[in-house]
Amino acid sequence: MQFQISPELIEKIEQLVEQQNDKELLVHLEDLHHADIAEILDELDLDESTYIIKLLDSVKTSEVLMELDEDDREKILDNLSSKEIADELEEMDTDDAADIIAELSEERQEEVISNIEDREHAQDIQELLRYDEDSAGGLMAKELIKVRETWTVAGCVREMRRQAENVTRVHSIYVVDKNDKLIGRLSLKDLLTVPPKTKISEIYIPRVDFVDVHTEGEEVARIMQKYDLEAIPVVDEIGRLVGRVTIDDIVDFIKEEAEKDYQLAAGISQDVEADDSIWQLSKARLPWLVLGLFGGLGSVYIMQGFDEALESYPILFFFTPLIAAMAGNVGVQSSAIIVQGLANDNIRGSLFHRLLKEVGLSLLNGFALAALVFLFGFVVGQDQLTSLAIALSMLLVIIVAALVGTFVPIILDKRGIDPAIATGPFITTSNDIFGIFLFFYISKLILGF
Repeated sequence: MQFQISPELIEKIEQLVEQQNDKELLVHLEDLHHADIAEILDELDLDESTYIIKLLDSVKTSEVLMELDEDDREKILDNLSSKEIADELEEMDTDDAADIIAELSEERQEEVISNIEDREHAQDIQELLRYDEDSAGGLMAKELIKVRETWTVAGCVREMRRQAENVTRVHSIYVVDKNDKLIGRLSLKDLLTVPPKTKISEIYIPRVDFVDVHTEGEEVARIMQKYDLEAIPVVDEIGRLVGRVTIDDIVDFIKEEAEKDYQLAAGISQDVEADDSIWQLSKARLPWLVLGLFGGLGSVYIMQGFDEALESYPILFFFTPLIAAMAGNVGVQSSAIIVQGLANDNIRGSLFHRLLKEVGLSLLNGFALAALVFLFGFVVGQDQLTSLAIALSMLLVIIVAALVGTFVPIILDKRGIDPAIATGPFITTSNDIFGIFLFFYISKLILGF
């Protein structure tokens, strides 16, 4: 049965913490999954959460900490001593420990690392901190199972048993040469079915997918998704096996990237959450709102240039929001499809082919929508020349908006800028301006004002 938090449970936990009834508190918490405990801590205040973290053993709390919201975790860590944090890190895989350390100040980082008794573990954490957090080096864990090609099967099994003590999950067995360079992988079936004296060099599989420490996280995710990998080995600049990225880490990375892209598409320039301060939320939203403001002012300026048109054909004024809305909608649709394709590495072929396809699609959609606008004018008894001007303007606006929405993300991506930025106010504002200008210019050519 799935765990469910109830008001009664939270109230009971709060009472036990207040009474410092550790024995009964442990009865309620010890058998719970660490994710469920993290969910409970989210409902408690800081002092109560810190009390429980200190009460539970380090094995449990190290996992609980990784499940907490980053802001909540930061507050709890501020209430723990450097020695207490170090004790938690001792129980974590190196990638998780490095993530925790990275959230601390430089001074606190040094204090915590100096309190880690396992010096090899501390050195591994420090090594991971050298890499960009969104690279394979920043995502990888040092814990893995590796064997040498010169070993026998019997010796390999003994060494695997020793290494496995520090590995939470054994996804793969990697084979290295005497210089620790990755040369292949080992099938567990082959290991169990061959004679004990067989050399690993005789049974290992030389083909293995891998990434280097500087491979971007998006590329790591793409490779793991393409080949259905639960883990992928990571090598350094000279091919030595230095770690592995596991599926749980890459899922967390994809989730974070999706949240960033969603916020960018919505016109939020920083990673924020609903419970952040008003100042943080304002800093994240205001830049794009300013862009929208200037875009709107640009539209006003354009309309002022066609004041004669509004005097002679006031009906055009009422169609201005429609034209702007269609331009924005088409642009966002086109850019959203392209951004998704870029993220999934599905955008292939020449730009010219993409141009022809987008023009064809926008012509089809444009003609359909223009016909509906012209039909609407006929039904309401509108002047046919005016209806024609509006319909043709909409057709051209749709084509231009589709092209802008298609090629702006591609250009941004080629320049190393996150193309998700193109799906929000950037595309909407630019297409509003283009749309209104084209609407009045085409209408002027047809109606002759």
